Order: sequence, then C-alpha cells, then structure tokens
Amino acid sequence: MNVVKSPLPDTDLRIVAEALQGALVDLVDLSLVAKQVHWNVVGPRFRSVHLQLDEVVDVARTHSDTVAERASALGVSPDGRASTVAAGSGISAVAAGWVKDSDAVGTLVAALGAVITRMRERVAATGDADPVSQDIFIGITADLEKHHWMFQAENA
Repeated sequence: MNVVKSPLPDTDLRIVAEALQGALVDLVDLSLVAKQVHWNVVGPRFRSVHLQLDEVVDVARTHSDTVAERASALGVSPDGRASTVAAGSGISAVAAGWVKDSDAVGTLVAALGAVITRMRERVAATGDADPVSQDIFIGITADLEKHHWMFQAENA
C-alpha cells in the first residue's frame, strides 16, 4: 500500500529513505542506551550524570520523532520496531548491571560518537537528494555533538 506519494524522484527517495531509516534506528537505540545507563549509574557524580543522561534521552526521542515524521511525509514507512533497531544500530551493546559514573560517561561518549559519525554520513548523502532532510540531519548532528562535548568534559 502506497498512501503518500513523495515529491522526490525515485533515485533521490531511495537515498533519503535509507538515511532517514538509519537515523531513526540510531536515535531510538541512543535513547534506549542512555535510559539503560541512566537507571544503573552509580558513583560520586551520580546526580549530574543521571540528569545529563535524561537530556540525551529527551533529545534522541524528539529527533527520532522528527525523522520518522519526515519519512512519513515522503511516503516512506518508518520502522522503529525493537528487532529493526537491534539489527541496524551502530551503537555497541551496553552491559547489564550497575555502571560506575566514569564508565557511564565513557559509554555515552562512544555511543554519541558512533551516531554522530553515521549522522554526518547522512548529511553528506542527502545534500543533493533532499536538502530539507539534510537540514534535519544537520540540526540533529549539532545537538548530538553538543552532548558529546559535554560528556567528554565530564571525564577530562
């Protein structure tokens, strides 16, 4: 069933659809990773790291909704199912159990770094195909890079 017809040519739509779906998967997983660490962080910096993790969750969830709605607007059905996220995420798995605050920060630095790298690839891939989607990716990347910087500063 094709309910929404994209204004993009098919070749451009394929590029943009792949970028949007990949971004959705990464953002959903980032929110899950940050929330998992949020629930399990311990240590002397518990409160500040705990609160900072919630900021990442909020940003990732907001941007995942933007990405999914952009896909829908272009006639691409977004797929945020757990199995799809697990199969396609670029973020390393998080170990179960309590996480020392410094390790929590390291986990988020790595997770954000992985998503930022893939997001920058999407910025490059969508520039000619769809500048509107590219603009979304640029904004997401800027927000993620801010959090990446802040978590790096935590362990400096």
